[in-house]
Amino acid sequence: MVRRVDLTVRRGEVVCLLGPNGAGKTTTLLTIAGELAPVDGIVMFDNVPTFTPMYQRIRGGIGLVTEERLVFTKMSARDNLRIGGGSVERALALFPELEPRLSVRGGMLSGGEQQMLALARALSLDPKLLLADELSLGLAPKIVDRLLGAVRKAADDEGTGALIVEQHARKALKYADRMYLMARGQVLLELPADEAIERLDEIEEAYLRGTSETEEDHFEHKRRKDKKKVWRRLRVRERELSRLTGRTVSTRREQDDDYYLEIERQRRDRSMRARK
Repeated sequence: MVRRVDLTVRRGEVVCLLGPNGAGKTTTLLTIAGELAPVDGIVMFDNVPTFTPMYQRIRGGIGLVTEERLVFTKMSARDNLRIGGGSVERALALFPELEPRLSVRGGMLSGGEQQMLALARALSLDPKLLLADELSLGLAPKIVDRLLGAVRKAADDEGTGALIVEQHARKALKYADRMYLMARGQVLLELPADEAIERLDEIEEAYLRGTSETEEDHFEHKRRKDKKKVWRRLRVRERELSRLTGRTVSTRREQDDDYYLEIERQRRDRSMRARK
């Protein structure tokens, strides 16, 4: 559970959000983006409270790059850039190395190229706020420097504010202005990036080694998440079969329906309370 989180990102600065696995960093980013509704508290964008869904926040000036990279694997790199509504020319100005790969399908790009594509698409919209989750995940150090350098350049040249979650703390802090440290769902520390680099050994020893959840908790969380995905796929398949055949076909268990529909009802209730 994320609680007592008070973050500020100003125009033209890069803020690094650090913390162990399970600390709530991704949840915080998705709440700011509008994918998750806060149970309590509000998200301020341009000093105005916002309660809009994610797609409206993206149109309103928030750029999002998730750890899944958000690349349409069957579409060309050019179409991946176009579908975001940004400028292909601006994206290529940020990452010229993508130009010879424009006609290649997203799924055929390397991991580094996919991450460049996702970041270029977000930055080509000239967002006021960029949210980036684990840009460096599984990538070579040279590619990581390229990605973080592009974020820094967007902040310096375009005034984009950036909140980045990174596993490579020392490298990320070289490109950042400030740092927030999260653990067990709350912010424990805020420091200028220069001071954070000087104290990084102390911070890593105290907070960043290990995780905020046990290995058993992690596997149980993943099991429940995978089970919910299967349930959702079954619902989609059954609705399509019903539409095509005119008959109701169900392979789902009644207790699963009751469980997940109750969870969805509770989520909607929390969302409605948060908007009042």
